[in-house]
Parts: sequence; structure tokens; C-alpha cells
Amino acid sequence: MIRRLMLPLGMLLAFGCKARDATPHTSQPATVAPPAVPDSFVVALTTSRGPVTVLVHKDWAPLGAERFYRLVQAGFFDGARFFRVVKGFVVQFGLPADPKVGRAWITRTMPDDPVRHSNRRGTLVFASAGPNSRTTQLFINLADNPRLDTFGHVGFPPIGAVTAGMPAIDALNGQYGEAPSQDAIQLDGNAYLERNYPRLDYIQTARVAQEWR
Repeated sequence: MIRRLMLPLGMLLAFGCKARDATPHTSQPATVAPPAVPDSFVVALTTSRGPVTVLVHKDWAPLGAERFYRLVQAGFFDGARFFRVVKGFVVQFGLPADPKVGRAWITRTMPDDPVRHSNRRGTLVFASAGPNSRTTQLFINLADNPRLDTFGHVGFPPIGAVTAGMPAIDALNGQYGEAPSQDAIQLDGNAYLERNYPRLDYIQTARVAQEWR
């Protein structure tokens, strides 16, 4: 988990849908497939440090872009803390406020996307714990980190980049560094963080603000 970014340097989740029922006059409505993911879309984050805008490109990393779109549409990130802040490196989020929500996604791993864009400052990237292990955690690069492009022979593929509000990301509270336990967050969610790391910054809401198809 970038621990999903398990770098030895110490810094370092497809909605199935049933086939349409072809039986006439059925009393059960056919399941409607979710809308296709747009070619690109803007996500507006309202954070405790101010607004942040992210532009996601499906062609950068199709599977990662789709997962992020579905998570945002589901309100997954609302209330989530920036639980890992390593100044000059990355800020990480993606473990939800309600641990029950997180448990529903923990086994929904994604195959890897190829790395098509470098891990430059401001890029948004899914964290992982090795090949084909991405779920819901993401990080934003605070600096150019090209070593992440090939790390572990798989690399970390960016899905988009911050287009406004990078000063808010730079200002996220880093006093706790990497101290918060990801296992404890997965178990108790924000209750654990509020009890032990009360000054962590957080995402108030994350919403798709614009999309192009």
C-alpha cells in the first residue's frame, strides 16, 4: 500500500451486471449497467486545506481511471484522511472513514496498467503492494519521483494530475509522517485516526465536476 508503496528506502478496488432478461413481460426489471467511464473527467476535492481539482485521463491508465471514477461516484472518499504525508515525496489517502466500506473493497484488486506517464509532481497514482494489487489507495506526488515509474519492475502508473490547488496539497499536515497504521485504519476507520492522530487533514467531499466522452 505505497505500504502499498513499500519502498525499502523507508518512504516508500467493476461492477458485475446480470445479462439483460430477454423474457417478455417479466416482473423483474433488468439490471442496468453502470455508465461507461468518460475519456477524461475532473474531480473536485473539498479538503480541510482548501479546494483541489484533479484531471483524470482514461488513456493514461484505463483500469485505474475507471476504479477512481466508480469510487468517487459512490462517495467513497468523503471524510477520508490523508493518513500518510511524507514531505518532499507523497501524500496518501484512500482508506475510507467507515471501515465497513473499506472491507467491501479490500479484495477487489485490479490488474496492472502500463506506466504511460511519469510520476511527476502533482500526478495522482494508485498505490500498490506488488503486481496486480491495486484497490482503493492513491497518492499524489509532492515532487518528481521518476524512480516510481519502474519500481518493482511494474511501476506506479499515474491516472491524472492536480490542475488546481496544489498549494493545499503541499500544506497537508505532515507531523505524523508514516506513523498511522494502515491495518488499524482498515479495522477502525476514522475512529482510530481521530483518537490517535486528531490533526490529520481530510477530504470533505470528492465529486465528478466535469467529464468528456
